[in-house]
Amino acid sequence: MSFTGRGLVMSQDPTKIRLNKYIAQCGVSSRRGADDLVFAGRVTVNNTDADSPGIKVDSTSDTVQVDGKTISLPGSGKNITIMIHKPIETVTTVSDPQGRETVIDLLPKEIRDMRPFPVGRLDFYSEGLLLLTTDGDLCYRLTHPKWHLPKVYRVTIRGSASTEVLTRMRAGMSLDNGDVLAPIKIYAERPMAGAQVIEMTLIQGVNRQIRRMCTECGLTILRLIRVKQGPLTMGELKPREWRELSSSELEAIKKAVELA
Repeated sequence: MSFTGRGLVMSQDPTKIRLNKYIAQCGVSSRRGADDLVFAGRVTVNNTDADSPGIKVDSTSDTVQVDGKTISLPGSGKNITIMIHKPIETVTTVSDPQGRETVIDLLPKEIRDMRPFPVGRLDFYSEGLLLLTTDGDLCYRLTHPKWHLPKVYRVTIRGSASTEVLTRMRAGMSLDNGDVLAPIKIYAERPMAGAQVIEMTLIQGVNRQIRRMCTECGLTILRLIRVKQGPLTMGELKPREWRELSSSELEAIKKAVELA
């Protein structure tokens, strides 16, 4: 593919595929529907607005996005990284021997067939931002302590937390089993209707850290939701909804874990 000051121009390489045909083969729409998407300005190729459905793209190297979501041919081998709002009572695994619903079950078949895997975990009764990816290098770095990114949680508790409890959490706690926790950032909202929302920013990957902290401090959790991981924010994504990371989000998360 080549570029001019006016944008994309048609390539003469016979090994490449027309953009509208590529979009159709990705299962997004028919070829005629793909034409409409291009003319409506909803398609980009390598972050440049596509100005014709007849330009040719290389499925092995070009990045095509429709409405900000990267599309790819089934079995094309291109990696995909997804953000999902994990609901409660869903298991953060690829499969579950007890037959419970997993985060993979929430995805459409064409995405499941690409075999993405969860990046880290959220426990059964917790919800919020969870990443799934087919990129093994990215998953490794995101789950390795060396590159651990801050995660932000909004925790709703019954009643309210005392100043002493908040100070203890901020300073870092030693749990009954001997685990030593690093200090965390806490912002406590004003209690309302018998409950209080506490925003916590964690920099460790200790299993069930917030629940264990609250248990030892005598706090009852009513809701626990992760809303941010590193540079990524869940935004308005509702429970069970998912979307592919935009090119800028993918670039930001890779940069955060020093992955070229």
